[in-house]
Amino acid sequence: MMFRNVVMVLVSSLAIGAGPALAQETAGPGKVELSVIPGGAVYFSQSDATKEASFFNYDLGGALTVNFRRVAIEGEVGGSLGLSQTLNFASSSLNSTRTPDTVSYSGNVIVPLMSRSSVVPYVTGGVGGLTLLEKPEVGLASADTFLTGNVGGGVKWYAGRWGLRADYRFLAVKSKDEASSFFGRDDRYGHRVYGGIIVNLVP
Repeated sequence: MMFRNVVMVLVSSLAIGAGPALAQETAGPGKVELSVIPGGAVYFSQSDATKEASFFNYDLGGALTVNFRRVAIEGEVGGSLGLSQTLNFASSSLNSTRTPDTVSYSGNVIVPLMSRSSVVPYVTGGVGGLTLLEKPEVGLASADTFLTGNVGGGVKWYAGRWGLRADYRFLAVKSKDEASSFFGRDDRYGHRVYGGIIVNLVP
């Protein structure tokens, strides 16, 4: 519900401000653009072997994109805020427990399926890292960092220098033996969706 309300507010604000911009500028991607991500969600499914708990967090962040003729390079930094939920492990559960906050960063290659248009669907993939911040309540005694990969796609809509963006990523997190019992002893897989605001910094 919160995510839907955020997206509705963003769409309404953009519609109000887009009229003058449309009259002055051609809609489409610029050479350099900034994406501000005020709202989204990330969900990690339960692991297969050790039955580490599934959980979801509120997602936010930002990305800087450099557009070339047929491809774009993007650097993204973000994070997620832990939410209170029931965590079901292999032989126990924790009720009304707030999940750890996370910090994420990745470098991505974006391939637009259309160019120089006000609506640009795209596919993307990249590598990066995920850090879970300390949360003793779930057995995470200190921050822990993992190698990640992502693939996905989305669509961008431009109105002058401004625009909106909707994005989906499938996430893969590489396991490591020294990880906590809460997360990372098995390879973990997740899903991330978000809505963002685009600002063309260099037309």
